[in-house]
Amino acid sequence: MGLTDYLVIGLFAFIVLMIVIPLFLFIYLYIKDDRQKQHSILRNFPVIGKVRYFTEHIGPELRQYLFNNDNEGKPFSRKEYQDIVKAGKYKERLIGFGSLRNFDAEGFYIRNTLFPKLTDEMKVDNAKKIKTRVYKVDGENLFARKEHSEEKLVDPYYLRDEDAVVIGDRTCREPFRVKGQVGQSAMSYGALGERAIQALSKGLGLAGGTWMNSGEGGLSEHHLAGNPDIIMQIGPDLFGVRKPNGEFSWEEFKRKSEMPQVKAFELKLAQGAKTRGGHVEGEKVTEEIAKIRLVEVGKTINSPNRFYEFSDAPTMFEFIEELRQVGGKPVGIKIVVGDMDALEKMISYMKESGKGPDFITVDGGEGGTGATYQELADTVGLPIHSALPVVDEMLRHYGIRDRVKLIASGKLITPDKIAITLAMGADLVNIARGMMISVGCIMAQVCHTNRCPAGVATTDKKLQDGLIVDEKCYRVCNYIISLREGLFNLAAAAGLDSPTQFERKHIVHKDELGKVSPVEDLIIAARRTQQKKEA
Repeated sequence: MGLTDYLVIGLFAFIVLMIVIPLFLFIYLYIKDDRQKQHSILRNFPVIGKVRYFTEHIGPELRQYLFNNDNEGKPFSRKEYQDIVKAGKYKERLIGFGSLRNFDAEGFYIRNTLFPKLTDEMKVDNAKKIKTRVYKVDGENLFARKEHSEEKLVDPYYLRDEDAVVIGDRTCREPFRVKGQVGQSAMSYGALGERAIQALSKGLGLAGGTWMNSGEGGLSEHHLAGNPDIIMQIGPDLFGVRKPNGEFSWEEFKRKSEMPQVKAFELKLAQGAKTRGGHVEGEKVTEEIAKIRLVEVGKTINSPNRFYEFSDAPTMFEFIEELRQVGGKPVGIKIVVGDMDALEKMISYMKESGKGPDFITVDGGEGGTGATYQELADTVGLPIHSALPVVDEMLRHYGIRDRVKLIASGKLITPDKIAITLAMGADLVNIARGMMISVGCIMAQVCHTNRCPAGVATTDKKLQDGLIVDEKCYRVCNYIISLREGLFNLAAAAGLDSPTQFERKHIVHKDELGKVSPVEDLIIAARRTQQKKEA
């Protein structure tokens, strides 16, 4: 064949590929959509309807990456997401030119002092350095970024021994002493894959002075991979401490309490995004997870809404007493604040009986989860900045605040958010989604489907392949250390030599009109309103 023949064949192939095939496809889709009875838009407008549904499908990604500004987007804005990534990957919190915060909106502010603390005046323990890895950018342009990872010795920003937060010092044979105020909130193996759990475990273990909450899904070998301090959570379905028939197993509980890594236990009464029992889709329940939890492989798990072992404060306190006696370690509860009367009755009974938990984790209604129902996530439970002061104030009112430590959680992902929450009454802070982002989460919001594209909230082996444990663990370590360093920076600005000294007087609230109110006044006003309602 000559050159002309090849040109003719090529032209024919081009026409077939670019005109004939698309035309046939167009006609097929038109007829198919015109005859279907499910979607009225596709039936009336087959072509335009297809474009609409396609655009709707990719809408979340378009908004997240192109159309939302840096301070928009839920549950976290692009700025908040980048703050976490920068701290974890580059151990960097520096910005240039100015803040992106909307200063006209209402919000909380930290009171600075005219004469802040100097670096050498801070009560920080940086004696033992931590060997981590951070990224350095070598060059960046519109289409590429060149960077490399390098080892680095960094300060850990531990609390000094005399400032360490001690849980269960009055009640337990083995109190839990913590030299940092930030730890990982409850995330179960099963909701997260083994690689994510291992990366978190190793990163937290490397950072030290922190803790890992196992989540209600039981304690696995992946939680122990980095040898971190662990708070083992026990949910209503008793995963990890149950008999095959679902009853509580004192033998299993004692075995877990004898593990040196387990420092405390937490009874999960409720969680911010789901004031109900836990939920795990059957796709995530692998043989290994089923063995850990003592449930059926591949079967969706819906835990009961509450424990069968107790139904009120007195019976719960008796159960806690027995757990503490058998295990010798602190026992706390995780709650969501809603029913003020029930909360006050419980705290009143703590005063009256001299019993109760060693710590209370207050989870805000804005908290996250691997799977829940929309109506529960959006409307049930007060957000953390409303809930925490209520619990703190009630404990003070009944004179038992010194008996119990408060742990707060609910989108507390940066040092400033943590400092404000500490000032509102928290002793410690839990973080879940910030930790997930540090190991690669891109906020795809498909945690409940087992199709997490980043390999974080999935048990799918293929998807987990993208998550490299020995790389991501350093990001977790850097993120924790950056948060602690930021807390010391804020403490110094407020004239404090340790972030453990934050109190209500160190923060104020500014409304949309510019009026500034001490947080103490807001709490007192809320208390008076509640008393009037009760009267």
